Amino acid sequence: MKISIRRSRRAAIAVALGSVLALTATACGDDGSGAGGDKGDAGSGKGKIVFWDNNGGVRTDIWKEVIADFQKANPDIKVEYVGIASTEYQSKVDTAIQGGGLPDVGGVGAAMLAGFSAQNALEPLDDRLAKSSLSGKLNENMVESLKAAGGGDGTLYSIPTSANNGVLYYRTDLFKKAGLDEPTTWDRFYAAADKLTNAKKNEFGYTIRGGAGSIAQALDAAYGQSGITSFWNGDKTTLNDPKNVAALEKYVALYKKDTPAADLNNDFTKMVAQWDSGTIGMLNHNLGSYQDHLKALGADKFRGIPQPIGATGKRVQVSNPVDGLGVFKSSKNKDAAWKFIEFATSAAENSKFNKSAGQVPSNNDAAKDAWISQAEPTKLAAAALTDGSTTIVQLPYYLPDWNTISKADNEPNFQKVLLGDMSAKDFLDTMAEQLNKAQAEWKEQNG
Repeated sequence: MKISIRRSRRAAIAVALGSVLALTATACGDDGSGAGGDKGDAGSGKGKIVFWDNNGGVRTDIWKEVIADFQKANPDIKVEYVGIASTEYQSKVDTAIQGGGLPDVGGVGAAMLAGFSAQNALEPLDDRLAKSSLSGKLNENMVESLKAAGGGDGTLYSIPTSANNGVLYYRTDLFKKAGLDEPTTWDRFYAAADKLTNAKKNEFGYTIRGGAGSIAQALDAAYGQSGITSFWNGDKTTLNDPKNVAALEKYVALYKKDTPAADLNNDFTKMVAQWDSGTIGMLNHNLGSYQDHLKALGADKFRGIPQPIGATGKRVQVSNPVDGLGVFKSSKNKDAAWKFIEFATSAAENSKFNKSAGQVPSNNDAAKDAWISQAEPTKLAAAALTDGSTTIVQLPYYLPDWNTISKADNEPNFQKVLLGDMSAKDFLDTMAEQLNKAQAEWKEQNG
């Protein structure tokens, strides 16, 4: 939905978007009437609150554990859990902002944050955080990332829960059998994708994401190979730079040659399930699917390593949104909603959640827990972001239209590219034109 998204924005802040990713959440009126602009009420701090999980199904079990712990510690508050698929979440929230029915607590990824805050739907949380037990306990980079993603004057609308990072998972057993080196470079990646493919036996070297969520993975592959380290060159995006065009052309050429044809419509859940149950050599996803692979394959059959290194000898990755929890402005029980957020991001609960999700905790004390060093992909991803080997291309989450442009507007076009009905150049040119326009409007509104 684009109505109200381009309303006047507040002044831009200089804080760079963080290099980690995760989910965010927001909260709002539990009377079912809340809409953008509704001021809501602090409430009694007791009673019922509604929580919308923006990754329903994938994170349902662990959220229900956290909720059970919370209700045991706070018997005067009941949390109603509603799991919503990540592919349906934004449209559901946008509809509720306009027509009412927002929850008290819900998931809002940083990619959605600017759009929701532009519609005046989110409660500022700076003061609550400063006065809470979480003050000084949260990873500052994650906090600053969410401030920047809001696209305004640095107001904090979401409390980070975790950070994620892109990972290249590969089947160590298949690589060993084929005599292949670990796919630490893009050249090795392509060589392995080709050698591990035997379509007649339904064996493929790679699974490519063609369904929901395809754009971020495609951009990771483009910038990772091109070595371009900034999303903007002045006021114009580098997205359709000839180096990115060439990189994307090489990447999409894998489809149906070294990947299953079913990849055209696969979102991450189908892609992960396919990789876990089949004989596919490599998968690009994030830390969130690590536990799924561990259960399906066992630790001895796969590894999760940072994205391949490019020809420059450096690793370049695009940024991903930070996970968090927030409060919708129309909530009639904001104090109870905040209690839930404060509890869920406490050291013990934040550690429990992220151990299940395979992500990096936002609570600094939780991040010291032993399980992190034992979960190799998490450990390697964290190291890659701090050892100087990785440059992050910051995506413009601050643009209110970013999520619409990078999903609804262009995911169908990416499928056309895979099918050969649209060139990689035309695809990137189309998206670049939309982004340049959105950037110009944003700058005009923010002075």
